[in-house]
Amino acid sequence: MTVPAEETVDPSTRTANQLLTVLTELVRETHAERAPALTLDSDLERDVGLDSLSRAELILRVERALDISLPQHALLAETPRELLRLARAAAGGSRPAVEGEPSYPMPSAVEAEPTRATTLLEVLDWHVRAHPARIYIYLYGKDEQAPCEEISYATLYHEARTVAASLQQKGLQPGQTVAIMLPTERGYFLSFFGTLLAGGIPVPIYPPVRLSQIEEHLRRHSKILANAQSRILITVPEAKSVARLLQAQVDELRHIVTVAELQTAAEPTWVSPLVSPQDIAFLQYTSGSTGDPKGVMLTHANLLANIRAMGQRIQASSSDVFVSWLPLYHDMGLIGACLGSLYYAFPLVVMSPLSFLARPARWLWALHRHRGTLSAAPNFAYDLCTRNIPDGALQGLELIAWRMAINGAEPVNPQTLARFIERFEPYGFRPTTMAPVYGLAECSVGLALHRPDRGVIVDRIRRDALMKTGQAIPVAADEPNALGIPACGQPLAGHQIRIVDESGRELPERQEGRLEFQGPSATSGYYRNPEATRRLFHGDWLDSGDRAYIAGGDVYLTGRVKEMIIRGGRNIFPYELEAVVGNIAGLRRGCVAVFASTDTATGTERLVVVAETRRAQPEAREDLQRKIHAAAVDLLGLPPDEVVLAPPHTVLKTSSGKIRRAAIRELYEHRALGQKSRSAGWQLARLAAIGLAPRWRRGLRRAGQACYAGYAWVLLGLMGVLTWVGVMILPRLTWRWSWVRFMSRNLLRLAGIRLSVLGREHLESRRTCVLVANHASYLDGFVLAAALPGEWRYVAKRELLDHVWTRLPLERLGFVFVERFDLQQGAEEGQKVARAVSQGQSLVLFPEGTFYRMPGLLPFRMGAFTAAARAGVPVAPVTLRGTRSLLRADSWFPRRGPVQVIGHAPILPEGSDWSAAVRLRDAARAVILRHSGEPDLERESP
Repeated sequence: MTVPAEETVDPSTRTANQLLTVLTELVRETHAERAPALTLDSDLERDVGLDSLSRAELILRVERALDISLPQHALLAETPRELLRLARAAAGGSRPAVEGEPSYPMPSAVEAEPTRATTLLEVLDWHVRAHPARIYIYLYGKDEQAPCEEISYATLYHEARTVAASLQQKGLQPGQTVAIMLPTERGYFLSFFGTLLAGGIPVPIYPPVRLSQIEEHLRRHSKILANAQSRILITVPEAKSVARLLQAQVDELRHIVTVAELQTAAEPTWVSPLVSPQDIAFLQYTSGSTGDPKGVMLTHANLLANIRAMGQRIQASSSDVFVSWLPLYHDMGLIGACLGSLYYAFPLVVMSPLSFLARPARWLWALHRHRGTLSAAPNFAYDLCTRNIPDGALQGLELIAWRMAINGAEPVNPQTLARFIERFEPYGFRPTTMAPVYGLAECSVGLALHRPDRGVIVDRIRRDALMKTGQAIPVAADEPNALGIPACGQPLAGHQIRIVDESGRELPERQEGRLEFQGPSATSGYYRNPEATRRLFHGDWLDSGDRAYIAGGDVYLTGRVKEMIIRGGRNIFPYELEAVVGNIAGLRRGCVAVFASTDTATGTERLVVVAETRRAQPEAREDLQRKIHAAAVDLLGLPPDEVVLAPPHTVLKTSSGKIRRAAIRELYEHRALGQKSRSAGWQLARLAAIGLAPRWRRGLRRAGQACYAGYAWVLLGLMGVLTWVGVMILPRLTWRWSWVRFMSRNLLRLAGIRLSVLGREHLESRRTCVLVANHASYLDGFVLAAALPGEWRYVAKRELLDHVWTRLPLERLGFVFVERFDLQQGAEEGQKVARAVSQGQSLVLFPEGTFYRMPGLLPFRMGAFTAAARAGVPVAPVTLRGTRSLLRADSWFPRRGPVQVIGHAPILPEGSDWSAAVRLRDAARAVILRHSGEPDLERESP
């Protein structure tokens, strides 16, 4: 582990180097999986993850290494720099570049990051000062044979500053918006960063694809420009004259300019703006926002939080190379590729979307030439590469350096993943490289990601159960007609996801519902659109507009809420049917739209399939319709109400290639697709009648859940009072514990919670031990009390002593109380735990110290393991499963379900020193993690 030269006070200072060496060794022993890059300003708790006992061990090692005696308050030091100052008082870069392709060598490593930067401008300034000549962007133009353009940090900064000065000269004030309607070219980057340097807010909007339709294109953007109150529009020269027509519709629009005009203006004076982390960095307008524009407000703090969290998850470094063709007006292309590259100092190799669409092999060959390690694209791009690139165009291709192929921004098709891996594995593409992800503009861009080399995980579930009840019931791999849904990873560090029903109540695992989220990357709302902002927020949670379920900590997306079709009591999402229909010979693949159209007479939803075809013969068209009906029945068990065979270019798409189902439905309902609607007739009436039963069932189910929650709390209150009374009046400790065990078991039984205990022989051992369990719910204590035989002493947080109603019974049960937050006192009370074990008392601890809503095993604190090692007693790991779904953190809506307690073989310490305690902790945690069914959060700070 290297120490970033720019973060240290003086690299030649022997004391500083020794201190960091000691800290590095401790972190490697204690957190081998995390091992962060350490500096003198690393936060010992937030960045390094040292609890009070770990800090005490650090103090001892520093004293031995430096032959000094540190004062007692050294335990309270927050950073190595503070320790260094105390140590001095007590005592009275980069690697050479690796040769790569002749024209494009691999990037040299940068041994620091702009960790202190709070705005994008500070990030850019940091790089300009640290390595001005380093190449930031390799830009490919229209000419495939021409070498790519190289843009360094210094070049970008100085040219963007000229643009900024010109914008200020045109009257741009801090906080005003500038619309950027440019393709992927040098001018885009200059305009975006120039607007930031001028103190303005960039508003990226997609440029016209065909100049012949430029007027129509600009008129569609007029409402976005009006909503953003854009004062200046930067566009291409061809659009400038027509764009002036918008000035009559957008009152605030004063200037329509090109990048060349901004660069060639008279030498204006640039005034550096005052920008804070909470200022809006740019507005991201959602796709197709014309009638009701929704501009997502993203602050500098939002963006940097998202970039850092994504970088931590994918282990990004300056040695990476990001290759992208994604549009720069789209969040994945702008934030994930462009700003992510900016922050981590890895080169961005970029080409236009049109270049990719014209020749998909250009993307792969750019990965080859630049030894690209990271890239991202929607699902259709991987499918396009699989189908549209001939073998002859791939001769000599090598993709071995590609370590993460991010797949997101639209539904991920498991078959596409399998086909892409099979097609390109001979060219060095590893199956573990593919990584489906989930994100949305309202969370900057990323919300759930896989860790590197995890590979594709597809959950095969019962299709009919998901459609009828929303349950994701796993089935065997060979089950016919199963539905495969890829995992999109776990939430980023510091972010949370929950799945709720129509009433906003959180659902258990494997139950589909509406996905809500929160975290530091989340937007504060939509720009100048209070009504849409109000609909976005549900308390502290944001509504994603997506439906999903969670299993084993992974997020599984099932579809958009607005695109869900309810037919015959079933929930149908269009994506899978579109893919199946698109495979029918004679139809244009990727040009199929499935949507629901509400019948005005009956109020029922009709399933409509619109498919493009060039076939005109009546017999051929009838055959296609029969095949589409058969495909729908085979897949869904239901036929579509109408199949519309349309000519090419009927199925509308967004600029990023997504199907515009709402727009197509509007055309269909206005008879603009050239097909007359069928009569509703008795079939729609029958479907309306069939749909009544599921609605009644859903209503009864919600009412039953509410009744159960009320019953559970009444039961808990009553049993709690009886337990309290029994503990207070029974004279013997053994009687008190028997009473607690009896009441806990009856509480679970009466609440309908099925408790099963595995490995009971390990729990019934009479030998003194330290029992450690994962912590997932408020109910963990009750479950352990019901499952464990005999007497145990629980270790609990000291805050419970503050209330007499909890203090009295817990003291009579022999609880040991420790301080969680006061580091000095916590270390002293760690000795209390060790003494209790040494006296032959068996303890129960939750070494995570706390729990969160989202599944995941947190880092273990050292207290239980140092106590066991010093006393020479074994640690007994216990895994709890199912309690998180019963009652999550921050939730007061209990649910019933099965709970499992798994006892494991005790683990004996191999020594009594710190290293033995670390080994003991790691062994116990590995056992619990393996059986918990939840992701490992060891390397992430919630």
